[in-house]
Amino acid sequence: MFRLTTAVALTLGLTPLGVSAAALAGETAADSAPMVGGAAMYPSRNIVENAVNSKDHTTLVAAVKAAGLVDTLASPGPFTVFAPTNAAFAKLPAGTVETLLKPENVETLRSVLTYHVVPGRVTAADLVEKIRAGGGQARLTTVQGGTLTATLMGDTVMLTDGKGGTAHVTQADVMQSNGVIHVTDAVSLPG
Repeated sequence: MFRLTTAVALTLGLTPLGVSAAALAGETAADSAPMVGGAAMYPSRNIVENAVNSKDHTTLVAAVKAAGLVDTLASPGPFTVFAPTNAAFAKLPAGTVETLLKPENVETLRSVLTYHVVPGRVTAADLVEKIRAGGGQARLTTVQGGTLTATLMGDTVMLTDGKGGTAHVTQADVMQSNGVIHVTDAVSLPG
């Protein structure tokens, strides 16, 4: 879970407790790479190279492949990806994922997936700063063209999508060579 204390410490240039200087420097040693879905996420690898190893993101990876977005998310970017877990996809109504993965629904699938991507590298500290500067909320324009609204719920970043649904950032600042991943507990849907 993303903690304000970590974001504040990073903003002030301090190393938060439990985070090694090597991890902050982006070293690729297994002991300094954050773990997502049981796999080390190496900052020297791109979003796709890391995501394929997370057992918690197999649905997202299958969807990215089906939508033909692998090359895009492997490009230099940078991108900020709000990455729903398998459990997040499982919360959707029965049959939704299967329907989206059909070839005839590729444009809808691309729209949903690109709604989870924001241009640029937006770290947790950047996001908290934007929320504070926005009087308690930050509007993020996605690659899809829609808007995600970020707010704080206690010390957790919450995203509200175009349909009024909410997702919480459960793991922030998983740095990639071409951006950053923030793991979420729900799928965000464009309005």
